[in-house]
Amino acid sequence: MLIHFLSLFFIGPLILLWTLIRVYLSVKRNVSSGKSVPIVAFFHPYCNAGGGGERVLWVMLKLLTTRYPKYRYVIYTGDQNVEGSVILSKVLTTFRIDLSQNVTFVYLKSRFLVEAERYPAFTLLFQSLASIILGFEALFKFPPDVFIDTMGYSFTYPLFKYFGGCKVATYTHFPTISVDMLANVSSRREAVNNRNFIASSAILSRGKLLYYQAFAILYGFMGRRADLVMVNSSWTRNHISSLWGNQNIHLVYPPCNTEVFQELPVDDKQEYQIVSISQFRPEKDHIKQIHSFSKFVEKLEPNESSKAKLILIGSCRDERDEDQVEKLREICKSFNVEDKVTFALNLTFDQLLEYLRTSNIGIHTMKEEHFGIGVVELVAAGLIVVAHNSGGPKMDIIKSRDIGFLAETSDEYADCLLEIVRSKQSKLSNIRKTARKHVEKFSEDKFCSQVADIFDSILSR
Repeated sequence: MLIHFLSLFFIGPLILLWTLIRVYLSVKRNVSSGKSVPIVAFFHPYCNAGGGGERVLWVMLKLLTTRYPKYRYVIYTGDQNVEGSVILSKVLTTFRIDLSQNVTFVYLKSRFLVEAERYPAFTLLFQSLASIILGFEALFKFPPDVFIDTMGYSFTYPLFKYFGGCKVATYTHFPTISVDMLANVSSRREAVNNRNFIASSAILSRGKLLYYQAFAILYGFMGRRADLVMVNSSWTRNHISSLWGNQNIHLVYPPCNTEVFQELPVDDKQEYQIVSISQFRPEKDHIKQIHSFSKFVEKLEPNESSKAKLILIGSCRDERDEDQVEKLREICKSFNVEDKVTFALNLTFDQLLEYLRTSNIGIHTMKEEHFGIGVVELVAAGLIVVAHNSGGPKMDIIKSRDIGFLAETSDEYADCLLEIVRSKQSKLSNIRKTARKHVEKFSEDKFCSQVADIFDSILSR
């Protein structure tokens, strides 16, 4: 009797609502684009950011528009005040990727809901729930046939799969929650995701661990709704496999423009010039770069230290990133290296190449970096790279000292930098040669070949 009651007053109306939504979206899809023109939509709310994740989006879009021209292509973005033509112009100047105008931008008003600073507590959960609202806005504004998430918003997958009736694909750069994050809380280690006041409390740590474990189960459920899963590195694949339990995971390294960087000469390099490529976000740990550089300068002779330079290259997406840059400028002053550190913001591709042409050493300090496109670009450009001994740089890129150096502490970074400038040119030349050959596996051609084969299963019809 109870079952019949629930069916009549609860389950029945839900089924009816679901059916009505499916019919409405199907009709709207046909009206939007015509029954004979399938729609492929990319979910990338920050598509105008200009970082490595955006390069993946644009290369993938370029490939699919060329290989499958019969489809209509849509990008869901929250960059409301930027016209599509301006976004595509920036893509051309930043990445040298020329896209046709066969792209429709669907502007989302609710992107502000997924910004981390809105949620000082339970950030992962609230951001993920907010992404469902953002997904609803996207789905009802322009329902697609194929939904491709290129930013990791896995909580949108059931929405597009079950309500939108879409094929769901994802290119995941890093998991929303990782086994490492669980381990930090479990062992009560202070980290980016585990503040000191929590790590120092047994009760708070236990509570946060239960929260993380519950979220990880929910995250796994959402992720398993994807029909096609691609990841960018061995590190990401290990975490996604553990959390999603999905055995059909494609490891597709990001499309790094290795060919262009490898054309740069190595005979114009300034011996003491060090360069970093990464967005100005706290987790990139530019503070460690500045601290390591200051320790390195202290180890140099006076005639050497006068030549030492650190160039921090990156894009500023918004006011938060600009505030981060100002904070870093103050830190440079505290370490007395402000006259030796240059902030090179929002460069064009040609400006980036010029800095790499004259720089001798690359530095990257993010712990558990999921891959490290910037690291690959530095290596391909002929720089001797020092990266963090973890994540993608350790597992996929700098796999031996024949390719580059790995470090963890500021002292270790400083020692590596000193070893490089003290090394014979013959040794450095051998490293450059081996490293440049190694990173050919991360080329744009390799990426496109893999992605084309993978998408044939859902787009060839």
